[in-house]
Amino acid sequence: MKFKKNLYLLLCVILVSFCSCLGIGMDITLNQNGTGTIDLEYQISKSLDSLGRLDGNERWNTIPVGRADFERTLDRLKDIKLISFSTKEDSKNLTFTVKMEFSSIQGLMAFLDASGRNSSFGGNPQSGHIKLTLSEGTENKNANLDNLLARVFESYSVRMSMTFPNTGNLALTDKQGRNLGTIPGSVIVHSGKKVSCSFSLYEVLSSADGMNVEFRW
Repeated sequence: MKFKKNLYLLLCVILVSFCSCLGIGMDITLNQNGTGTIDLEYQISKSLDSLGRLDGNERWNTIPVGRADFERTLDRLKDIKLISFSTKEDSKNLTFTVKMEFSSIQGLMAFLDASGRNSSFGGNPQSGHIKLTLSEGTENKNANLDNLLARVFESYSVRMSMTFPNTGNLALTDKQGRNLGTIPGSVIVHSGKKVSCSFSLYEVLSSADGMNVEFRW
């Protein structure tokens, strides 16, 4: 089964060949003039963090796991700055909570997907469209592997929301741009001043037809 690196910064670090896990929540607030904030919360299994700390294994730890990592990342980007950063842990996971402020939609997009390959923006702050590619789909579906992924990632989820200056809508589409059907266990608010979606990380990783989140306002 082939997985292409997923979305922007954090979502594109799932290492399927190493069973470490991640869950992410992201809330974007967009103002009328194109400025706004990102509230980010993500979980990393301690096994992934420990792997990254071993000598010679730094290459595995590709996501920012500390304030210094975030500061170094944002230093390379324009129009976005770190407001706050905190962390907590339990027996299984490290949980990071981050707040950032962007001064343009271009700054937001550079943070979400620095390469520009897995996202797009069209329009302007008053009327626009953002598409984020979470998965380009899998090849050669395998029932045994699907069952394994379901068990490994059962406690990790993807949650995204966007608050608009006025009202907008959200759609989940496949790689052909067609609306996806019902995703098991998902909670979706399709329209309003604030739209949101939440679903299991497994549903992203096992998607045969790909998965995009599209925001329009």
